[in-house]
Amino acid sequence: QVQLVESGGGSVEAGGSLRLSCVVSGYFDERYCMGWFRQAPGKEREGVATIDTYGGTSYTDSVKGRFTISLDNAKNTLSLQMNSLKPEDTSMYYCALDSGCWRVPPIISALGYGYWGQGTQVTVSS
Repeated sequence: QVQLVESGGGSVEAGGSLRLSCVVSGYFDERYCMGWFRQAPGKEREGVATIDTYGGTSYTDSVKGRFTISLDNAKNTLSLQMNSLKPEDTSMYYCALDSGCWRVPPIISALGYGYWGQGTQVTVSS
């Protein structure tokens, strides 16, 4: 049973920073990809950033230069450092795992991500 537990969400003013974490437990393939996705009310789910066990990363254009995804394999912890936050970043953020994935593709897709966390809310006020 794979479990993902996010933390670190909250409310900040525009220009502020937050760091999201996702701890993974359970058994899964030694090669995997992980990602952060977000969904705001009334909007479709959007891929934010993904990473594989080789350190390859992909970011959606709107967060490039502001967000950094990282993976601590030893601690099975995925992180997302979010700087220069904007009101349009307000959303529920979910971490996800694709067990058996070798390399993240350049275009982020939720296909293959079979395990999801419960989400953590990020609210950015103007």
